[in-house]
Amino acid sequence: MSQSVVLEVFSDYVCPWCYLASARVARLKKQHDVKVELVHFPLHPETPPEGKSLQELFAGRGYDIPKLQAQMRARMQAEGLPYGDRKMTYNSRLAQELGKWADTQPGGEAIHDALFRAYFVEGRNIGDADVLVQIAESVGLPGAEARQVLAERTFKAAVDADWQKSHEYGVTGVPTFVAAGRGVVGAQPYEVLEQLVEEATRP
Repeated sequence: MSQSVVLEVFSDYVCPWCYLASARVARLKKQHDVKVELVHFPLHPETPPEGKSLQELFAGRGYDIPKLQAQMRARMQAEGLPYGDRKMTYNSRLAQELGKWADTQPGGEAIHDALFRAYFVEGRNIGDADVLVQIAESVGLPGAEARQVLAERTFKAAVDADWQKSHEYGVTGVPTFVAAGRGVVGAQPYEVLEQLVEEATRP
């Protein structure tokens, strides 16, 4: 490929399909000249600070949660991703603000995988500032600065802008991938994402 392609990835840390797709995006970055721009999306913004159980989240929908978890675990294993047996979901807003800050720091992009794993593998509350500071430190980011960014809501406006962009683009589900005005929705196979990137280089 002769030129770098900007791939916008609309995503939320509490979206299992986004975690799944992250492995395919990582592969894409290794094999193509792609600049990934993460655009945060509000999947469950109503989730309270203390979180809620998956039973409560999916109440009335008739889902067999253990079966769904087993199916998702198999998909993750196929991509080489670990997947835990979480029982709760948590509010991802502060995690998104932390992610925005991390993107301004050297090596900060490691935070995204760390947040996915904290939530999906370890079942941690990524809506809790203390937990988020620990995650930041685990990937080599300064904990004191992370705590200040979260306390002062330094990147609130940046995440607000992402949410607004999602609305303007008409994004209603994640992950959504956009390159050169073309988009695909869902945890698409690697080949579909590769085609999207390759088409973005054509006039």
